[in-house]
Amino acid sequence: MTHLKHEKTLVLIKPDGVQRSLIGEIINRYERAGLKLVGLKILVPTSDMVDRHYSLDPSWKQSVGEKAIASYEKRGMEPPSRDPIKLGDRVLDGLKKYLVCGPVIAMVWQGAHAVEVVRKITGGTEPRTSDVGTIRGDFVLDSYQMADTDGRAVRNLIHASGSVQEATQEIPLWFNENEILSYRLVQEQILYDVNIDGILE
Repeated sequence: MTHLKHEKTLVLIKPDGVQRSLIGEIINRYERAGLKLVGLKILVPTSDMVDRHYSLDPSWKQSVGEKAIASYEKRGMEPPSRDPIKLGDRVLDGLKKYLVCGPVIAMVWQGAHAVEVVRKITGGTEPRTSDVGTIRGDFVLDSYQMADTDGRAVRNLIHASGSVQEATQEIPLWFNENEILSYRLVQEQILYDVNIDGILE
């Protein structure tokens, strides 16, 4: 069995995060938790790449459409459609416009429970309801309601893989194998060595 310290996750700093000069702040948050950056690049995604990213999970459109319908109903509003796939397509169109509008920072982070830790630090998908102390809760004031009113994707700074399985599908889409490094950080001895030995001379 592979040790948990080798778990990897994909993080994308979206164009709004880049434009707001939050790259260093975001990286700092993950580093402080003890995660290791093993892949990093800057690029402007194509519409096709965004489409492939969100099509990796065949049930994504259905799921996001159902969540959108539930969100409208919770606010006492009638959804633009009762068909989850149609709403999923609408969300995907907004995400394409959002992610291709400027540079994106793509990263691979590694460490114990990397997927879960990154999601916790990042905060919930909707910035307005994200906890204070999370990246989205501290730096964004957007909401589903405002995004819907404006007919656009919610601007929430970051994409982070939702599960280990999702990460294993997403990482190869954004990174070639030779772009992900294997190296040792001194802090890993404190985080992972069973006896924490070798500190004193």
